[in-house]
Amino acid sequence: MGRVTVRRQVLRISDGREVRRPDALAAEEPLELRVNGRALTVTMRTPGHDVELAHGFLLTEGVIADVEDVRTARYCDGTDEDGKNTYNVLDLALAEHVPPVQVGVERNFHTTSSCGVCGKAALESVRVRSHHDLTQDEAKVSVDTLISLPGKLRAAQRVFDSTGGLHAAGLFTSTGELLVAREDVGRHNAVDKVIGWAVMSRRVPLSGCVLMVSGRASFELVQKATMAGIPFLAAVSAPSSLAVDLAAEQGMTLVGFLRGTSMNVYSGQSRVDR
Repeated sequence: MGRVTVRRQVLRISDGREVRRPDALAAEEPLELRVNGRALTVTMRTPGHDVELAHGFLLTEGVIADVEDVRTARYCDGTDEDGKNTYNVLDLALAEHVPPVQVGVERNFHTTSSCGVCGKAALESVRVRSHHDLTQDEAKVSVDTLISLPGKLRAAQRVFDSTGGLHAAGLFTSTGELLVAREDVGRHNAVDKVIGWAVMSRRVPLSGCVLMVSGRASFELVQKATMAGIPFLAAVSAPSSLAVDLAAEQGMTLVGFLRGTSMNVYSGQSRVDR
């Protein structure tokens, strides 16, 4: 799996027995994203699908609207002690018609739970920047289809099987067909990779689609789904209060604790076909 996993020696203790053996770990490396040669942000990610990650990040932050807004994406400058490219610096050149990224915009991204932005400001930010009206999306998803999604996503987690240490995000049709799945050490990166795939495949807005995530549903993930025009977000764990507030305001269906045959529907209940 190349740079996606690394091997480390561990001491395994079980039932009083000790064994030293190699173990597979999920790789985590920094990726510096640059726009037109200028550093924009650094994220810790699992290497792979970096160009998708960059497109998804830029779309969900309102920098681009579709794939035509990006002219080129290339690795640059990142080298190790031997001068070899580390592939940890990615520079995207925007098309001429795209407004330049504002000075200091990296400090304005509402992308972490520790950003210090109050709920009202965060909600207002998404309200102003989103181009898609989710209230007009009339897609319905059956309870049986929802119940099937965690298993389908788990089956697509190839790297998780060897490491047990990655988040996953999957994009499904309203009938439960898996369109794409991505894994990453960061749940937000996994979602950005999925959305970036959709951007590069010219599928945005993702009307009638379901975004399934392996962890909790944070404000950040609802924001990203909103910016991509996804009307349905489902998670195996809990949502945050601000995530529920944003989903309800934007007309998104938000499902949490999707496990086995049970779930909690926090907003947009009319889209769940019982």
